[in-house]
Amino acid sequence: MTRHARSLHLTTAVVATAALLLQLVLVVNGEAVLDETNAPPTTTAVGRYFSYFTIQSNLLVAIGAWTLVAAPQRDGRGWRVLRLAGLTGITVTALVHAVLLRPLLDLEGASWLADTLLHVAVPLLAVVSWALVGPRPRTDVRSGALAMLWPVAWLVWTLVVGAVSGWYPYPFLDVGEEGAVSVAVTSVVITLLILGVMALIGWLDRRLPAPGSPSAGSPGPRATAGAPPG
Repeated sequence: MTRHARSLHLTTAVVATAALLLQLVLVVNGEAVLDETNAPPTTTAVGRYFSYFTIQSNLLVAIGAWTLVAAPQRDGRGWRVLRLAGLTGITVTALVHAVLLRPLLDLEGASWLADTLLHVAVPLLAVVSWALVGPRPRTDVRSGALAMLWPVAWLVWTLVVGAVSGWYPYPFLDVGEEGAVSVAVTSVVITLLILGVMALIGWLDRRLPAPGSPSAGSPGPRATAGAPPG
């Protein structure tokens, strides 16, 4: 089971890292994204690269997966927060991309590949590897509350920077184009989506059988679902 878990986590880590590097290379080479008509200067483009929720979600998944390659049963408060934030973020990334962003894109070649890896392949690998090999249970209310700090901080920072600079990473957050009311409604809906996905992950985490458990199909032991060691 440990060997199988390491293989899945390694695959996730390698694909996520490769996708991030490929997209960064494309950005440095001047590829425009979304509705940009011209790519910005390299320094600005790299800064914007790290501003995308997609990129941050993939980074969290990659970091979490690499740590699990070394220790498939890893635990700890900080790690629980990172893992839950990554799983939630990458799931929301896939959903929002499919509904709101994919129709805006007309990509080819390496750009299409990077987009598919970041928004489809990595989310699938992250969720499937978590479902099959865990580790779990690894969620609790405090970890969930701490994990929510990242998307909330990202949203606030994005709106503040957009108000100052006029640049938003996603069209549906552009107050100038969409209007304050539309952006506010979209922000609330996405926040509720993040909360819902996180709650679902927590619920499943406590009810799916722990990998390697002799009682497959029954909930994993709840005793470890409380405060983690360390």
